[in-house]
Amino acid sequence: MKNETAARLLALNKQFYQTFGREFSSTRQRLQPGVLRVLDTLNGDESILDLGCGNGEVARELMRRGHRGPYTGVDFSLPLLEVARLGWEDAPATFLRADLAAPDWDKKIVAALTRPFDLATAFATLHHIPNAAARLEILNKIHALLRPGGKFIHSEWQFLNSEKLKGRIQPWAEVRLTQKDVDPGDYLLDWRGGGRGLRYVHHFDEAELQALAEAARFRVRTAFWSDGENGRLGLYQVWEKIT
Repeated sequence: MKNETAARLLALNKQFYQTFGREFSSTRQRLQPGVLRVLDTLNGDESILDLGCGNGEVARELMRRGHRGPYTGVDFSLPLLEVARLGWEDAPATFLRADLAAPDWDKKIVAALTRPFDLATAFATLHHIPNAAARLEILNKIHALLRPGGKFIHSEWQFLNSEKLKGRIQPWAEVRLTQKDVDPGDYLLDWRGGGRGLRYVHHFDEAELQALAEAARFRVRTAFWSDGENGRLGLYQVWEKIT
């Protein structure tokens, strides 16, 4: 994918979340079953970096569970971060605005870091990053932010497992692109809440994720499917940092 095309797709997604941030947040008031399953595995003391934290629902669930470790949430959407920051005046949570697609997205995190994180999460986040090289660069930075043996837990939207969601796939001509301009697995999906919007999404399969993990010096420890009516709308994986 050309850099110019990637930049256009990133701008498309940024515009979507800036325009529909509050409408999107209203549909994300409950965590997915897969996310809750992940949180069930924590001991309560982990330092957590939550990439693509959105409206802060993961942080609120951690607070409800009495999580003791420090939490840092990162997102680029101001409307979502405004929701996320509500009610955290006396809690060990920090929210930072940073765009994972920017080459220096980790700068603020590194500046505030006193020790590497035990755990990084990216729920329904990486699939909005166009260009395989850009995704690998993000994973390399995540690797650097984790302690030796630290975990990276992420979920990827498996919208092709839903006939309803497949019906939301739009032609690339809607954004003046062609199939040749994008990479295999790239899709354009529409949004119909509070107006019509368009989002770029990459559909990962397990083989692609395995290759990414190896390239970024992670070991895939476990994987499971969850979410949606059929329990297969999210692919979750737990990666372990290899030094």
